Amino acid sequence: MESIDIDVLRACQQWADSGRACELVTVIRTWGSSPRPEGAMLAIRDDGRVVGSVSGGCIEDELIDRVRREGITRTRPEIVTYGVTGDEAHRFGLPCGGTIQLAVEPLVGAWWMGPLLARLANRYLVARRVNIATGAVSLEPATASMALTLAGDVLTTVHGPRWRLLIIGAGQLSQFLARIAVAMDYDVSVCDPREEYRDGWQVDAVEVIHAMPDDLVIDMELDHRSAVIALTHDPKLDDLALMEALKSPAFYVGAIGSRLNSARRRERLKEFDVSDAQVAKLRGPIGLFIGSKTPPEIAISILAELTAAKNGVALPDAMRTAGGKQVIADGMSCSVSR
Repeated sequence: MESIDIDVLRACQQWADSGRACELVTVIRTWGSSPRPEGAMLAIRDDGRVVGSVSGGCIEDELIDRVRREGITRTRPEIVTYGVTGDEAHRFGLPCGGTIQLAVEPLVGAWWMGPLLARLANRYLVARRVNIATGAVSLEPATASMALTLAGDVLTTVHGPRWRLLIIGAGQLSQFLARIAVAMDYDVSVCDPREEYRDGWQVDAVEVIHAMPDDLVIDMELDHRSAVIALTHDPKLDDLALMEALKSPAFYVGAIGSRLNSARRRERLKEFDVSDAQVAKLRGPIGLFIGSKTPPEIAISILAELTAAKNGVALPDAMRTAGGKQVIADGMSCSVSR
């Protein structure tokens, strides 16, 4: 399964290579409520076919209708704004009077498309700079702190590889976690050396890797767009994987368990070659306190915390799972009491 953004870029490349005229549409700014965030992209072909989304439907309909009536006539990028007035916001389905600003780029001789996709395939973070006045494009290395900007005539968009999630353990909770994470556009890997768990795996979109978790963590070369969640309840599997993951730039490293078990795990990790600062990165007990009891509810709780970490949102202690009752995960009782 490809990333949504990579789907859009790949569609643009395929259409351009086959001689079809097409445009790349990017959300560059929003005011008020908007269905899609800044950086969201849509590709539109000369017959009105689209891949991706910039508004959730209504603005797409307007873009498609224009292309079908007029064809693709732009020769250079253009900034377009929808929803300036309340009537327009209502017409285009933008809630609460929201306004959305788009960059629309005709892709003529888009030499940069292949190199950009190649860099993303190699897990590079790339800044694409577009001169709105001339249409000239350049590609440069990007950093994790960079974001989409429009400065004068120069639009900078940041493109990265898919966010990765490594799940240690192939139990029932892992299956629900993997299904939801795939729907959230994560590149999900599951690792479990135990044959009895691999044989029971039922998520077609995600393969279970037969390897020792710590070896796989090293082989994956985790980066700042990677997360690791340990769910086996077996210190021989979880702790070794966590030890390696905590030394990496991964944005989220967590393990299921009670407060007591999490404290014991931190003490065990300190006995290995893991610094206090690295141990402090470990999240556990994992998940937000939403009263979750069943594996699907626990998976939602965990992915909610993961999403907050990915988006740089600090959570109050009251939202941690450690405020709750007994929960059941993979058939095992996991106390998360204070």
